[in-house]
Amino acid sequence: MNRRRFLESSTALLSAGALGAHAATGLKPAAKPGGKYRLIATEEAFSIPEQADEFRRIAKIAYSNPDLEMWRGFLDPAPNAPPLLRRLLDLEGERIQIMDQAGVDMHLLSLTSPGVQMFDTETATSLAMIANDRLAEVIQKHPKRFAGLASFAPQDPKRAAREIDRAMNQLKLNGLIVNSHTNAEYLDEGKYWPIFEAAVATNAAIYIHPRNMPDPCSFMTRAAVNLAGALWGFQMETGLHAMRLIVSGVFDQFPTLKIVLGHMGEGLPFWPYRIDYMYKAYTHGHPNLKKTPSEYLKENFVITTSGMNDHKVLKYCVDALGPDNVIFAIDYPYQDMVESANFVNTSPLPEADNEKIAHGTSERLFHIRPADVS
Repeated sequence: MNRRRFLESSTALLSAGALGAHAATGLKPAAKPGGKYRLIATEEAFSIPEQADEFRRIAKIAYSNPDLEMWRGFLDPAPNAPPLLRRLLDLEGERIQIMDQAGVDMHLLSLTSPGVQMFDTETATSLAMIANDRLAEVIQKHPKRFAGLASFAPQDPKRAAREIDRAMNQLKLNGLIVNSHTNAEYLDEGKYWPIFEAAVATNAAIYIHPRNMPDPCSFMTRAAVNLAGALWGFQMETGLHAMRLIVSGVFDQFPTLKIVLGHMGEGLPFWPYRIDYMYKAYTHGHPNLKKTPSEYLKENFVITTSGMNDHKVLKYCVDALGPDNVIFAIDYPYQDMVESANFVNTSPLPEADNEKIAHGTSERLFHIRPADVS
């Protein structure tokens, strides 16, 4: 697949969102929702000029990397592609206007994928601190519209732990974001456990956001449409990360750790029976977990609705994990805000469950002040 074809397919699949989503999918715009619930959207991407500049710099390097190709698409979009970079950099203009149009009360902001995890350690550490400072500033200006997930650089776990402490205790951010693997390594490896220690110490949930697979198989990238990204590969890669955390015993070591997965749990809520059965059948001779894998999924994970506006899937996931473990997200600017808000406001679930999904669980999990508390 040549570079232009890759960029066009990646950009179209990632970014049929915001106001351009319906044109890309052929759907008619959803009716403006009636603001039935307080809506806190929990997977809402932003960028800062310094992040964009660093990707612009490394994009000049002639090597193939799916995340870098994705960013080349942001920097040099295909014809008629939505203005993703502009919307990522915007926080106080068009974004708030679309929030008002959609009836979305708050965005829980996070630095867009792959965050700082492709950069060298010093650059990554510095950019994470800058992004967190900017995030704290905009939240202070708009405390009723924005909350934020802190970035950190897993490349240096000890410094990452210090930044987590600073972001949660000094900047008063609301949780953490990591874009899955870092240099093809995952957080279940022991050297990364200072990150978990800091997260538990600060009562910070970690949102594991997808990124492209470390080394996509050729059969995924050579298909008629790129399968390595949001169409299929993202959920494979992030679901793998979550399973590694479960079977490695991370939650036995850190029983109060909370992990958040987008896109209705990256497929895992549909597999608990098979996961439990196969773990029992094929792990003889390995250290036993204290619980079944599905118990960790129900006790240590919360999933979001980002990019999965389907009432049948919502009902199944609430039945599978419980109404306290499913929360609302949009995935702006990669998904349409009005459609996503309308999805929650028209949910056929009981009112008490919808209130939890729309805002109640997010307020508790991410330390967000309820609307009726001054």
